[in-house]
Amino acid sequence: MIGNLVGIARAPELGAPLEEMTLASISVERGLAGDARGTKPGRQVTVLFREGWEDACRDLGIELPWVTRRANLLLANLERPQEAGGLLRIGEVELQITMETRPCHLMERAREGLRAALRPEWRGGVCCAVRRGGDIRLGDGAEYLPR
Repeated sequence: MIGNLVGIARAPELGAPLEEMTLASISVERGLAGDARGTKPGRQVTVLFREGWEDACRDLGIELPWVTRRANLLLANLERPQEAGGLLRIGEVELQITMETRPCHLMERAREGLRAALRPEWRGGVCCAVRRGGDIRLGDGAEYLPR
């Protein structure tokens, strides 16, 4: 199943609002260029899956922008991983899934109940380590390869 990249965002400083972008560079050393969290081992890039985000919002009866989740990338029309070890390919970039992105207290600040709505079935997305860097842009194809 081939999906596509429908969102790119970065936080220039920890805790800062996310900036949405149309293209970005990702490297093994720095993660998403300009993102304050890009050097965290095993958590260089965070990926959210549109269908999981929409399920969480539907459970709450609301619509929220995807950047509320504070993820770097938003993928659509793709199987949602629910285990570590798989690989995400986005354009020429390869990301190794290291863990579930666990919903934190910031989700409750955004909307009461959002943290709990993101917990089932890894709706909050995944954390990844960069295996192969490159340039990405909105509309790039995306593929999930389970381990």
